Amino acid sequence: MKSGVHPENYRLVAFKDMSNDDVFITKSTANSKEKIDVEGVEYPLIKLEISRTSHPFYTGKAKLVDTAGRIDKFKNKYAKFKK
Repeated sequence: MKSGVHPENYRLVAFKDMSNDDVFITKSTANSKEKIDVEGVEYPLIKLEISRTSHPFYTGKAKLVDTAGRIDKFKNKYAKFKK
């Protein structure tokens, strides 16, 4: 492996999903002032609002939008203004 390819601060970082308190660890260069203890090891902490464990697309809780129903509703609502 080539030396000097990765930045100096490329290290293990803990990412915490604040919506469900899920923590996962991966390598990153992100700066952080906070730290978290995971299984006896201290890591820099990056807080996330949404991650793979809480995103509706990945969890299967995505809402399907009925666009056909919306279009029909719009047409019916404004049909009275049609000349």
